[in-house]
Amino acid sequence: MKELVLRPLEQPACGLSAESISCDVFAGKSVEEIEALEVYSGNRRRRLGDFFSVSGEAGDTPGETRIVIEGDVPRTKWIGRGMSAGEILVKGSTGMYTGAWMRGGRILVQGSVDSFAGMMMSGGELEVQGDAGDYLGCAYRGEWRGMRGGSILVHGNAGTEAGHCLSGGRVTVMGRAESFAGVRMRSGLLVLGSAESRVGAQMTGGSIVVLSRTEMLPSFELVDRVSSPEIEGVSFEGVFEVYAGDLAERNPKGRVYLKVE
Repeated sequence: MKELVLRPLEQPACGLSAESISCDVFAGKSVEEIEALEVYSGNRRRRLGDFFSVSGEAGDTPGETRIVIEGDVPRTKWIGRGMSAGEILVKGSTGMYTGAWMRGGRILVQGSVDSFAGMMMSGGELEVQGDAGDYLGCAYRGEWRGMRGGSILVHGNAGTEAGHCLSGGRVTVMGRAESFAGVRMRSGLLVLGSAESRVGAQMTGGSIVVLSRTEMLPSFELVDRVSSPEIEGVSFEGVFEVYAGDLAERNPKGRVYLKVE
C-alpha cells in the first residue's frame, strides 16, 4: 500500500469542503494533480494545495492507497466522502460529515469528529478515538433511512440522535450518548456505554444495547430478562432487561436491552 501525507497549512474560518480527500479520488494521481484538486472555502473555489502540503505517492487503485493527515483539521468537512476502499488516518480531529456515504475501506480519527460523521454509510469502518458530535451515523435531511451497513466505533461520547434512522450496520459509542439515541431506528445494532433520556424514540426495528441503566419512555414495554445474550451476532456479558417498542408506532419490532447487573 502506498502512502500520501497531507500536512495542514491553514484552516479557513468559514470551513473547507474537501470531498476530494478520498482514496477513490487520489488513486492513480501524481502529487501535482492532487494539489490541484478542487475544494471550496465558503463559496470560493480553491485548490487542495492552498490548504495542505502533499507528499508521498498514491496507489494505482483506492485499495492500494493510504492517506495520512498530520494534525487537527476541525474545519475540514467531507473527508472520505463516498470512499469505497483504502485507508485514511487523521492524527487529530476533523470537521463535519467525516465518512459520509462511505462504502468501504477504513477511516481512523485519533481525535474527535464533528456532527454528521458516518452519515448514510453503507460499508467500511469509521473509528473515532475521541468524541463525536450530533447525528452520528444518521440519515441525510429528508431521507427516512440512515446508515445501512458498515461499522462506527466511538471511544468517547456522542451528541444527540446517534443512530438517527439507523437501517443497518453497527454503531458503538463506548461513552455516553446524549438524548434521542436510536430515534426512528429501523434495523441494525446501536451499542451505548450509557445514554440520556428518550432512547429508541419512534424506533420500529433493530436492537439498542445500553450498558447501564437509563430511563425508558412509557411507550416501551418490559418483556423479558436475559443473561449474557447474543444480540445481532454480538455477545454481551451480564443481565439485561429487554424492552419492546416503540409501541407508539405502527407494528413496532424494536428491542432495547438495558444492563442491570
